[in-house]
Amino acid sequence: MSRTLPKRPARVGPAAPPESLAARIFLLAYDPAKGRLTGRSTLGKVLRAAALIDLQLRGNLADDNGRAKPTGTAVPNDEILAGLLTEIRSSNPRKWRTWIDRRNVAMIRDIRDELAHAQLIKVEPYRFLGLIPTNRITLRQPLVRRQLLQHTTDVLRPARLVSRIDLRDAALAVLASTADLRVVIPKDVRNRHKDRLAQLTIRVGPVPPALKKSIQASHSSSGAG
Repeated sequence: MSRTLPKRPARVGPAAPPESLAARIFLLAYDPAKGRLTGRSTLGKVLRAAALIDLQLRGNLADDNGRAKPTGTAVPNDEILAGLLTEIRSSNPRKWRTWIDRRNVAMIRDIRDELAHAQLIKVEPYRFLGLIPTNRITLRQPLVRRQLLQHTTDVLRPARLVSRIDLRDAALAVLASTADLRVVIPKDVRNRHKDRLAQLTIRVGPVPPALKKSIQASHSSSGAG
């Protein structure tokens, strides 16, 4: 279901990075060199995983023996996070992967629309090969993505203690690695820092392993087809 966003005033001064992890990973998944999103086949899953981590870090969700358990913490102001939390609260306890696998297409659209509303991206409809309706996405604020990329990759520096790294930055690095977003963390960098990424994954919690299983299942299903 599409959402109606309030009119946003014209921006004054430099843009700030979006608050939500899902919006941040969406920007990171964009390849400025190619002018398009990468990892489209799994992007919806990654965005859902990012939103789940966000809710967990905000105290809205806790892990209950591998299941997402709502807490009594106040509902976040972010409309997308609030919607996901409502979805989880209205259901019986389910494994994290269950929530990662749902509404992937809608999640991409909602985050895209949120970023367009924030004037961080521009979305233009066009027809691929003159026939297939789709959207062309461009960055309005390339500096925001560069800043996010720097913060994300900086967590891999050996000089930084894993225990001292901000969990939101750690989550972005772990999500990008798990989803093989090479525009964020190239394969050789991921291999070089695999032990560190494993330590960061433990710190981030149960969502990245659930995302990994979800992506592996999708790949297996595609291969079988």
